[in-house]
Amino acid sequence: MQALQVTQLGQNPLVNTLEIPKPATGQVRLKILACGLNFADLLMIKGTYQDTPQVPFTLGLELVGIVDALGPETSGPAIGTRVAIYSGQGGLAQYGCFDAARCLPLPDSVPTTEAAGFQIAYGTSHVALDYKARLQPSETLLVLGAAGGVGLTAVELGKLMGAKVIAAARGQKRMDIAAAAGADHLIDPETTDLRKAVKALGGADVVYDPVGGDQFAAAFRACNPDGRMIVIGFASGTVPPIAANHMMVKNITVQGVNWGGYMRFKPQVLTESLKTLIEWYQAGRLRPHISHILPFERALEGLDLLHTRKSTGKVVITL
Repeated sequence: MQALQVTQLGQNPLVNTLEIPKPATGQVRLKILACGLNFADLLMIKGTYQDTPQVPFTLGLELVGIVDALGPETSGPAIGTRVAIYSGQGGLAQYGCFDAARCLPLPDSVPTTEAAGFQIAYGTSHVALDYKARLQPSETLLVLGAAGGVGLTAVELGKLMGAKVIAAARGQKRMDIAAAAGADHLIDPETTDLRKAVKALGGADVVYDPVGGDQFAAAFRACNPDGRMIVIGFASGTVPPIAANHMMVKNITVQGVNWGGYMRFKPQVLTESLKTLIEWYQAGRLRPHISHILPFERALEGLDLLHTRKSTGKVVITL
């Protein structure tokens, strides 16, 4: 089988030919159909992601596949079942073995490509806004990086949860995409003073930040008293300092969200969240945005789309 692997940190991944793996006890083997790309894949290539495996490893954190073999003493999901899984690695390969307990059987109504890019983007935003920020109807939510893979889902979920949503995105095309997802107000942080613009709209009760850098600093100062800053990542490449005195004076809370980390110490947070999200999707309340669907042979091109920020929403690789 073929797999896109990192064999040396900081170097371009390579397509390697490997033997088809055999599932161990408690595992299923999946014939992989599609894999969603994430910014974390780029960090893994560099070796800067918090959960980077030992080299060599296969890229791809989330995927959809069909169960084609069960390990010893493994009762299911049954062979032939189409499932989604957050695996942390291994998605950009033709086959892979994964923990059976983490597989989520998919309803027939959920398309494979949408499911492959669904878990991390929607899961991160739902856990961030619901479980961590406790976003309330009528509150104001500021989403940074609002046209990116996770940012766009935060816009959509924020509106679904009854908030007024301010979307910050670079360029008219990205702002239009955020508007289509339900944003009430649009700000281009490259041409507009983000802090002043948010304050003019009444300030932010919750800030969803996958960007970091200067945008974090501006959004932090635009928070209302008792505001909540939710740190998702640092796509800008800069981890911002936090003014603790400003936090104290305005009673601002800064919270980090490492979505995959919950799988290790409180997995029910993720399973309950995903259950809710699947129900909303089946009810037609969520509309995943996939900007690119590419074959496995163009996986490196897909990663470059993330690196150069030319994608909006999700990039999905089919196998």
